[in-house]
Amino acid sequence: MGPVIDHITGWLRDYCTANRQQGFVVGVSGGIDSAVTSALCARTGLPTLCVEMPIHQAAAQVQRALEHIAQLRARHADVRMEVVQLTPVFDALVKELRSHEDAAALHLALANTRARLRMTTLYYFAGIHRYLVAGTGNKVEDFGVGFFTKYGDGGVDLSPIADLTKTEVYAVAEALGVVESIRQAPPTDGLWGDDRTDADQIGATYPELEWAMDLRERRLDPARLDLTARQREVLAIFDRMQAANRHKMVPIPVCLIPASIRPVRPGTHQAGA
Repeated sequence: MGPVIDHITGWLRDYCTANRQQGFVVGVSGGIDSAVTSALCARTGLPTLCVEMPIHQAAAQVQRALEHIAQLRARHADVRMEVVQLTPVFDALVKELRSHEDAAALHLALANTRARLRMTTLYYFAGIHRYLVAGTGNKVEDFGVGFFTKYGDGGVDLSPIADLTKTEVYAVAEALGVVESIRQAPPTDGLWGDDRTDADQIGATYPELEWAMDLRERRLDPARLDLTARQREVLAIFDRMQAANRHKMVPIPVCLIPASIRPVRPGTHQAGA
């Protein structure tokens, strides 16, 4: 994975300097994606700020994040850390928000609210330091099933690992020497205040989703393939999530006004006037 690591590192450095920014800010959660992203940013030699933002976080997740950041600071002189305790901020906001009778919808909205509070925090630091917010989404999450929060962890300036599958992210993590505790931990978004994993939420593992994404990208007809019952189930999960989350993965739609009905703007003249 050396050439891949060098390519992403160079891409990050070139983009940052070309846009006259000073460095990167990364939310570090104790998961594999944020660990790899922050390690790649640190390799550029540009200032990299790792921000740990617990909201009713499991102690193990916090410990993994701190262990990773400590390792990065030992390896790279320009890595700094900020810890922002967002639990009281989240609790105060929840107190002011109206509850909802649909418990499932309420819990999902609050999980996404956590991600959006973290995005706001990252952009605070980006603004005062002239840093870029580096996204931590991988290819399956960002372009396969849309497993991210719109304007939460999806609100970023650049996405260094969004063309890597989760399997490839793990390979990069091993090559970078990311701490073992993170490489062995089951993937989780950490937005629910419990121990549920990504696979628990999605109903499929990342290798399974990668298989489904590859099948769809190659435009293979499932009817012509000898698929197992589980493969058909995974493909249905992939298709359902991609359809439901498509709005996250495409540019924001703009309602274009036809020239034939657009009002004449002040200071302009209609043709032939």
